[in-house]
This record gives sequence, structure tokens and C-alpha cells, in this order.
Amino acid sequence: MRKLVAALACRAGGSRLYGKPLQFLDIEKKLSVLEYMVQSLQTEPAISEIVLGVSVGSENEPFHDMAKRLGLKSIRGDEIDVLSRLIQCGDAGNATDVFRVTTESPFVYFETISEAWRLHQANANDVTHMSGLPAGCGFEMIRLESLKMAHARGEARHRSELCTLYVKEHRDEFQVQVLEPTPECARLDLRLTIDYPEDLVLCRRVYDHLKELAPRIPVSRIVEFLDANPETRKLVEPYSAGIRWYGETK
Repeated sequence: MRKLVAALACRAGGSRLYGKPLQFLDIEKKLSVLEYMVQSLQTEPAISEIVLGVSVGSENEPFHDMAKRLGLKSIRGDEIDVLSRLIQCGDAGNATDVFRVTTESPFVYFETISEAWRLHQANANDVTHMSGLPAGCGFEMIRLESLKMAHARGEARHRSELCTLYVKEHRDEFQVQVLEPTPECARLDLRLTIDYPEDLVLCRRVYDHLKELAPRIPVSRIVEFLDANPETRKLVEPYSAGIRWYGETK
């Protein structure tokens, strides 16, 4: 029986914006980015469990406090070797496969998670990767054994926040399937990840406008909002440079 566990790597540090996952998405309700993500992921039937992969350091203790409050497991791991933290999360959740999203990206492309999980299993994929979306909305499903293989075979640069870099550079060793979103969501020109203060302002505006649809705000509705509000889009234009992790897929 396969088990998909969401592994959420967490740390408070950040030179451009401190404590990104702990920043409030909803200031009035004091709802953090990470708490909203947990609420969202808990609605997805394909995901059996959520584990927080917390970097060592006293500044990161709030993540363990949050895990306890939300009834989640959490692990302590190396700050730089994020790949090892994902593996620890998978082991803690008795996973066969890990669902990976970054914890500064609140708006996940839920529309296709269930189908991606079906394909991941049916095609015996090592990695199933959702591409072509606004920055921050994509996700990966990765066999836990494939993560362990990448960690064992890779170099120091692979044991980093670029968790599937070894897979990217050695695709002949893995079964990788790259999925595409619906045309209206295929918007690499948009940015919905929080790295700079302007990103946080944009994501708060998106949430405030569409919060009646929370915790599963469709990416298509976010795209509609941003297209209708160019002044909001302009907040992050200097940082909007969407890429495909596995290059062109067509």
C-alpha cells in the first residue's frame, strides 16, 4: 500500500525576508503562510500525512510548537541539507512517497494532485513533477527510495535546498514524468512565492480577495485576479522569471 506524505521543510532564517513561513497571510486572523498550507494540504485525499522538516537552531523552535498545536509530526535536521530533511520526514511518516512543496508558497495547484498521484503510481514514476505554473504553485511527488538514492549518490551541492538536482542531472537513472497544467494556469510570467516583502504583499492581496474559497483557492481564480489587477502584479515584476526545472517539455 503506497503512502504519500507531505514533507514541509521549515526554517526561520532568510536574508530578504525573515521567517517567511511564519509570516501572516491573514493578519486579522493571525493565520500564517504555513498554517494555511497545512489547512490546504489536509483537504487533499491523496496526502495521508503532513510532517514538518525543521532546521536545527533555537530560532526554529516555533515550528515544533506549531506542529504540536496542529497535531503534526516534526523532525530536526541539517539546515543546509534539505534533502536529508525530506528523507527524515518520509521516514517519520512511514511514507513510500514524498509530496514536496516549499513552505513560502501558499497557493498550491490542487486541481491536479489526485490525478498526478494516480499517474505516479500507475507509471511507476520515481518523480512526478508539475511544471509550467506561476512560480510557487508547482509540486513534486518523489519515491522515498529515490530520494535516498539521490542523497547517497550525490555531491554536497545535491544535498541542499535543490532537493531533486541529482535527479535532474541524472534523468537516465530515474523514471520522471513532467505534467502540464491547464492552459489558463500555464503562466510562468506570474509569481506566487514569498521571498521578498513585495511577494508577501501580493500574496496577502490574493488571499484577501479570494479567501471565501480557502483553503483550496484555485490557481485559475488567482490568475484571473492578477490579470485584472496589473498594479498588484507589478509589485513583483522585478523578481518574476519563471523557469521549468526540467527544461522544455514539448
